[in-house]
Amino acid sequence: MSDMALLRIGILAAGLLLIAAILLFGRPRKPKQGRRVDGPEATGKQRREPVLGDDADVAAAADGEAGDDAVVQSELGLEPAPAPGADLGKRPSQDFDKIISLYVAARAEQVLRGEDIVVAAEKTGLTFGHMNVFHRLVEGHPERGPIFSMASILKPGSFDMANIRDMETPAIAFFLTLPAPMTALDAWEKMLPTVQRMGELLDGVVLDDSRNALGRQRIAHIRDELRAYDRQHEAPPLTKPPRW
Repeated sequence: MSDMALLRIGILAAGLLLIAAILLFGRPRKPKQGRRVDGPEATGKQRREPVLGDDADVAAAADGEAGDDAVVQSELGLEPAPAPGADLGKRPSQDFDKIISLYVAARAEQVLRGEDIVVAAEKTGLTFGHMNVFHRLVEGHPERGPIFSMASILKPGSFDMANIRDMETPAIAFFLTLPAPMTALDAWEKMLPTVQRMGELLDGVVLDDSRNALGRQRIAHIRDELRAYDRQHEAPPLTKPPRW
């Protein structure tokens, strides 16, 4: 089996975990009553870390119930940044109906280094924030949430800035969660050049959601798909009042 095939298998397993994390964290919170209790004791369950490639964990994450933000992030290993700005990139609503993902993978027998990723992220205008990952925010309106986000494909997906010099990963994932703070097509046009530039800066390979090299045909197909999404979700025209 070739190195690229092995890399695709690894990215696929990590991608499943990443999507499961988004699904789990993205579920709307159920109303609670009484005093709030943080930590694993609140769930009545023993904490269990997710494992890459564990289909049972992926299914449980996709189908299970989400608790409050602190418990969910603890279970995923994604702890909020303690510094001011920890909510940068947090979605105002956790409801979503579609995710578009791309990857930048290291070339054969190489890895992406944490320091290089951070430098490249800063050069491409990404902001470190919510869940300890990077986000592209709406200029002047960060409260609208992320246009798209970037995480490592390795568990837990976040970037530990205190130990960033020791971090290595085979790939990073970019995900556009819809609805976004702008039209789906406009959000894609923000994400695509950022991913391509990150690939150049990191000397990596840009892959689509099927872990194949991203080509023009796939780009055109995604654009058509997002145009259709925007048409389906555009606001209905206002009905004019009858003239008497």
